[in-house]
Amino acid sequence: MTDRYENLAHAIVLQAVKEYRRALRKLKKKPDDSVAIEARLSIERFFYSDSFVTLTNLDPDYLIQQLVKEE
Repeated sequence: MTDRYENLAHAIVLQAVKEYRRALRKLKKKPDDSVAIEARLSIERFFYSDSFVTLTNLDPDYLIQQLVKEE
């Protein structure tokens, strides 16, 4: 049963990472894209939320730093 919850937690975090990457790519092409700006801010709020801490032990600062480096 635990594996199912762990898999779900990983899938949620991975989806947030994918969406964050997508927002960063859009902002690289069009820095004034208000939808991409809001997406980035929303996902960053998630990364710093209690929910994120419950789902993973990743450091949000490190995660964001690495994702920004990729772009």
